[in-house]
Amino acid sequence: MPASRPNFLFIMADQLAPRWLEPAHTPHLDALAARGTVFAHAYCNSPICAPSRASMCTGRHVSEIGAYDNGADFPIGTPTFMNGLADSDYEVWLSGKMHFIGPEQHHGFQRRLTTEIYPSTHVWTPDWNESPVHNPGTAVDQLQTAGLCTWNLQLDYDEEVHFRALEALRELARHREEPDAPPFLLCASYTHPHDPFTTTQQWWDLYDHDAIPMPSAPAEPLAEMHPYNQWLQIHHMIDEYPPREEHIRNARHAYLGMISYFDHQVGTLVAELERLGLADNTVVVVTSDHGEMLGEHGMWFKRTFFEDSIRVPLIFAGPGISAGNSVGEEVSLLDLFPTFLDLAGASADQPHFLPLPPGMGAKTRGASLTPFLRGDADAGGRRGVLTEYFSEGVCQPMRAAIQHRLKYVHVHEEPELLFDLETDAHETVNRIEDPAYADRLQSLKTIVHENYDPAAMREAILASQQRRRRLHRLTTETGAASWDVQPDIDPATQYVRTQDAQATNAARRFPRR
Repeated sequence: MPASRPNFLFIMADQLAPRWLEPAHTPHLDALAARGTVFAHAYCNSPICAPSRASMCTGRHVSEIGAYDNGADFPIGTPTFMNGLADSDYEVWLSGKMHFIGPEQHHGFQRRLTTEIYPSTHVWTPDWNESPVHNPGTAVDQLQTAGLCTWNLQLDYDEEVHFRALEALRELARHREEPDAPPFLLCASYTHPHDPFTTTQQWWDLYDHDAIPMPSAPAEPLAEMHPYNQWLQIHHMIDEYPPREEHIRNARHAYLGMISYFDHQVGTLVAELERLGLADNTVVVVTSDHGEMLGEHGMWFKRTFFEDSIRVPLIFAGPGISAGNSVGEEVSLLDLFPTFLDLAGASADQPHFLPLPPGMGAKTRGASLTPFLRGDADAGGRRGVLTEYFSEGVCQPMRAAIQHRLKYVHVHEEPELLFDLETDAHETVNRIEDPAYADRLQSLKTIVHENYDPAAMREAILASQQRRRRLHRLTTETGAASWDVQPDIDPATQYVRTQDAQATNAARRFPRR
């Protein structure tokens, strides 16, 4: 690793399934992968935005911190890797989405340069007492309008995110000229390629419409699906709006265009690092919060435990990172907490920067990825990955464990599932009764059931949902103050203000003369 502590440029996509990086036109991500380390089997720890990000930031499972869904608070006082870096004298800034719910909207980010794209309140709290139900807000009828557009909401957001991220890099570069300037982590977090699937002509034209790959895992009749996938199909209103082939092709075409747009933003950020002289001591990390089904198995969006929904891209590149390295071990977003702190020369095992909530062990649940990043051939022996889902569309707590390309799915009070991902890439053959898998299955069950009572979890989730739904009604009725992020941009310190123009221009020039 570099002698001085590295900076971090942490770039996040939203809903990017890594299998789509192969057919996508992504020269900048390809270049990062070529000079860095790629984790070929990286997973999120909950296939939905807010829980996945809360889990990633804290290094804790969703079930530990109670961030069950997109309307659940991210508990104040739960240590994050951002706290850990700040405690180690890093500047820690965010431009873009992190989907924090609740009155605390920083969680260790010292500066937030944009607001969120989605609500910060309890408005999206589900009600399992009513599930499964149709949800027009996430229905597949949106696929009927997938395709080309001139502009859209997501471009509104991501263009601001990108502008502020570039602006931040320039400001942070100026800081480097100061004596004892601290290192930094800048997170640039985009909403692309999240649905709705629309893109502009520039990115659409990179692809031949007729050559867009169609789903390879066939759709199952609703009655033949596992109950939890039936619930999700009803939630997404597949029974009301079965997508036609033209809609599927348009959505996939636009999704590829949206990936290329994200890739372009990545390339611009990396080029700016180089232009500003920051590249030699900045580790670039690229990932996503979860994947996207995009019609595989007849399913859309996320929420399920199929690979396209729970796998994420994960690339590290920069000083001290092994080049051209592909890691086959299963890892997860939980591992980012100890990895960032490890690379920064801090400790994730003793997060002294905040008192831990009662009953929470000192160690985070993840494990540092630094042995892989150094190219250590003996870095294996990991326990496996645990992912959870307690959010909208289902009505029972769900967990899945993945280890050595074997996946076990547990849905409370429903049949168990076991898939061999090596021999059954489409996850169509349930091996749960196959004696040949008995020993390996037991290891996966241990991961899923350790310190976990699904009946008690269901009761806790139901109680949390009703409490939050009631609170939301009360705050809406009383007109309580908004929790929305107010970006940390002060006009009183912008441009020419307290000094004369010449002095201000001289101070803002980079590099100074």
